[in-house]
Amino acid sequence: MVKKTKEINPAYMACPIRQVVSKFGDKWSLLVLYTLNESKTGVMRFNELRHEMTDCSQKMLSATLKNLETMKLISRKVYPEVPPRVEYQLTDTGKSLMPFLTQLIGWAKDHFDDVVTDVVTD
Repeated sequence: MVKKTKEINPAYMACPIRQVVSKFGDKWSLLVLYTLNESKTGVMRFNELRHEMTDCSQKMLSATLKNLETMKLISRKVYPEVPPRVEYQLTDTGKSLMPFLTQLIGWAKDHFDDVVTDVVTD
């Protein structure tokens, strides 16, 4: 018996929300972007990011940074030194996202108790 796969509606593939949010809408990506944006210099090394994001594993942070670099939201600069020095910063595209991310964070703070609760009300 051949299992028939359901075709994906082309409108779903063209949907900006689905396409963009699926690329970097996870919590770690948003936290990396926010952390880089909030840093004094706008430039951070891997261990500085790890220090700020203590609940993110080294493996997950590394994967997140690679993804954000692929999405052209951050840039990675490697210096030819021993030991190697690698710095991360927001690209212009990443910087253009920050006003919207900042608004989302503000909304989340204002509505935290409304959204993050275990109590069900009728």
